[in-house]
Formats: sequence, C-alpha cells, structure tokens
Amino acid sequence: MNNQGLLSSGLGMVLRNKRYIFWFWLLNLTLAEFGTAAFRRGAHAIMDHSLYAGRVLPNLDMGVVIDLLVKPDFGGMNSMTMPALYFAILFFVAVALFLPGIFAGYASTYRLPREDFFRSCGRNLWRFVRIMIIAGIIMGIIAGLLFAANSAIVKKAGESTTEKLPFDLQMTGLAVIFLIMTTLRIWFDLAEADTVLNDQRAVRKSIGSAFKSTFRSLGSLLGSYIVSTAVAAIFLAAGLWIWLRLVGPENHIAAFVIAQIILFLLLIPRFWQRGIAVSYWQQRMLVPVVAVQPIEPTPVIVAPAPLVPDPAPITNSPAIPPTETPQ
Repeated sequence: MNNQGLLSSGLGMVLRNKRYIFWFWLLNLTLAEFGTAAFRRGAHAIMDHSLYAGRVLPNLDMGVVIDLLVKPDFGGMNSMTMPALYFAILFFVAVALFLPGIFAGYASTYRLPREDFFRSCGRNLWRFVRIMIIAGIIMGIIAGLLFAANSAIVKKAGESTTEKLPFDLQMTGLAVIFLIMTTLRIWFDLAEADTVLNDQRAVRKSIGSAFKSTFRSLGSLLGSYIVSTAVAAIFLAAGLWIWLRLVGPENHIAAFVIAQIILFLLLIPRFWQRGIAVSYWQQRMLVPVVAVQPIEPTPVIVAPAPLVPDPAPITNSPAIPPTETPQ
C-alpha cells in the first residue's frame, strides 16, 4: 500500500459521500450565526445611529473597532464573547455526535441509510467523547512541551553572533512540531475509525491498536496527511488572493460568499483525512473473518461381529424311572 493508494481511496470515499461536507458546512454556518448574534445586535444598536459606520465600512480601522468595544452602551466583552464560546463547544459536541456516522458511511459500499447513520452516531457518542478527552489531554501536554522547548532553543540561539540562526531554528522547530502534531492526529483518527468500524466498547484497545498501526506505517500515513494539508493550504491561499484582488471592501455580499466558499473547501481536506483513516483501517487493521466450513464426519467402518450359532433348545422330557437291579 502506498501514498497514492491511500489518497485515491480516501478521496473516493469523500466523493461518494459529498453530502456530509455540505451538512457540516451548514451546521458550522448556523452555529456561527447564533454565536455572533449578540455582537451583531450590539454593533447595530450603535453603528446604525453613529458616524462609526462611515469609518469602518470602507476600510477596517482597528482603532475604531477597539473604541467601539469599550463603549459602555456596547455591552460587556463577556456578553459578546461567551455566546460564541458556547456555540463553539456545541460544535465540538456535534462533531463527536455525527463523526461516527460519517466513518460508517465511508466504510460502507452502498449509500448508508439514515437509520443506520444515526444508530452509529448514538452507539458511539460516549466513546468518541472519551477519545476526544484523551486526545485533548495528550496533545495539549505534548504541544505545550514542544512550544516551550522551541522558545527556549530560539532564546538561547539569540545569544549567538549569527543573526539568522534564531529564525532558522524557530522555523525548523515549527516544522518539527507540525509533523509531531500531525502524527498525533493520525493516531487518534485511526482510534476513532477502529472504535466505530470494529464496534469497540473499550476505547483503550482502539487507542492502543491505532498507536501501533500509526508507527508501523508512519511514512505512508504521514505523507498522505501532509498532501491533504497542502491542498488545504492551496485552497486558503487561493481564496485569500481572490478576496483581496477581486472583492472590494464595500462589497459585503461578495466577501461573505467568498468566505463561505473558502470554509467549504477547507472542509474537503479534513474529510479527506478521515477517508484516509478509514481506508487504512480497511486495508491494514481489519481482522479478516474466516469462513467456518462445516466438518463432514468421517465414516467409521465397523467390522461385523462373528456369527455365533444359537444353542440347541432345551426341551422338558418326561423323567425316566430308574431300572431296578435284580437281586
């Protein structure tokens, strides 16, 4: 199995189930709408009757925005940011809820019925929550240690006489951190796939099996994830270039449309990575089911017993009186 096999098979799963990307994009847009509602209401209350709008609409002036945020009638920052935080948490809960159904749909050779999709979601919800908690703890600790070590190395390099050394070491450190964190993502993506497709109740077993599989085929898996990440970077760069070159600052509708197209395209590489995980599970982690063939009994040849002649029948003859001996 090579990178092309993983990439092509994973992309094929995504293309067969394009509706999942659309529904996740719609979910993200809906939750974002609710999360920014408080900020939008506060901004409308002031900017609809103020000259602030004239200073913000043509070009975004951060000084004006900060001045707007600190005005007492705009509302506290907590009232603006907490709804966004709540809906962000709700989005992660929705991800944990619906991802099992997506894994099941990717592994299926036919269009997964709606009943089976939601059945898989409900059966694996608590399992996914546990995996996400474990992944968050492990990845948070490792990321903190890696960034701290990178900062210490860069700070130490700043004492040298080479001016480019701190920058080079910082970029190298960030590249290493990216590779390590991508490896951790592969690990837990495979754990999620194994939990759903193997119907594994004990998530620790899926995490352990995924850990071994990740480092057994780290080259092909890491290469596939890097390619999909590069595609995401290309989508982002192209979208930002189009936005800056073709969309004027006063054209809010076009800016909104371009932003949503960028967000939709960025979902494709992430779902592609899920397809890569499912493809790898099917090819390397799936335990083949051996068909049990019925064992035909071997006929036992029994030697016939020797024939024994029946005994002569005993008849009851009349008693013969004894003969008298002559004197």
